[in-house]
Amino acid sequence: MIISTFFIGSYTQMLTPEINGFGDGISTIQLNNITGELSVLHTMKTINPSYLVISEDGKFLYCNTEVGLDKMPKVQAYQINDDFSLEFLNEQLISGGYPCHIEKLDNNIFVACYETGNILQFPLDSIGKLLKCTNNYQHTGVSINKERQESAHAHQVAIHPNKKEVYVCDLGIDSIKAYHFNGTKLIAEPNYDTKVSMGGGPRHMVFNKNGTLAYVLNELSGEVSVLKFIENKFQQISTYSSIPPNFKGIPSASAIRIHPNQTFLYTANRTIDAITVFKINNEKLEVVEYKYTEGSELREFNISPNGKWLIACHQNSHATVVYKVQNDGKLIERNRTKAIKTPVCVVF
Repeated sequence: MIISTFFIGSYTQMLTPEINGFGDGISTIQLNNITGELSVLHTMKTINPSYLVISEDGKFLYCNTEVGLDKMPKVQAYQINDDFSLEFLNEQLISGGYPCHIEKLDNNIFVACYETGNILQFPLDSIGKLLKCTNNYQHTGVSINKERQESAHAHQVAIHPNKKEVYVCDLGIDSIKAYHFNGTKLIAEPNYDTKVSMGGGPRHMVFNKNGTLAYVLNELSGEVSVLKFIENKFQQISTYSSIPPNFKGIPSASAIRIHPNQTFLYTANRTIDAITVFKINNEKLEVVEYKYTEGSELREFNISPNGKWLIACHQNSHATVVYKVQNDGKLIERNRTKAIKTPVCVVF
């Protein structure tokens, strides 16, 4: 296939004094699989669509509008048309602040809210529209970083490969909260929660294909926690720094992805604006390279389903960069564009 199509979400307005958005909303992007060139096909205007998820059949896209609780954030449903333009279906109010991640499981949408530390569940009807929230799963607690871990901060809903277990990274309490999905709702399983290193601040996690290992990116420490499924729960067995050994600043890790071939792990850090490439050797990680992206605020990246391309988004410099993934996992830049302002999420 010469052309692949994907979507980028962007910040469109000020979120905090430190985060200002100049984007248009959700952009439909075409990727030339020969040259790596990107083209903007369509744009759907909405407010701060900071995370996106596409239905398994490719017919629907869902997003959260990331604003504070007082600004009444929404979860939105769109139909993906034959030309990959988006058609607004409906929206529902999110009873939480700064919704920062969204995921789909069966006929349900789950949204993680950073400000209020909760997860919200929205069922879908038969034509892909969102129904009202049916369940609110609240986290509580604190950890050792007084500025960033003063309360629970749910940051990601991660679906295990078995589609029955759900794990929520909570930056504020240094915990991966465990849930079981019974087909209707999530059942909290606190005995199976996983603690990571204190002060780490778990942001996002990914699983290997069979779900026996998981990799957690800790935003505050810049470390990757390797988790192994032992005695019916994930346990941290090791940690690896994702930042160069000579780095003296404060880490701000932002994204983690595992390559489709399961051989390489990629992480991003906003302080150094670099992608760290790890080789996966059984249960161990080995640094392959630190790829400096020459942008500002490396917020998010994703890997194309064919494993050939990595697309990186820079929130402040407006640069979307296309890297060709080499056989050894290393990255070579093939294209760079500023056509999408304040890009913060990539979904295929």
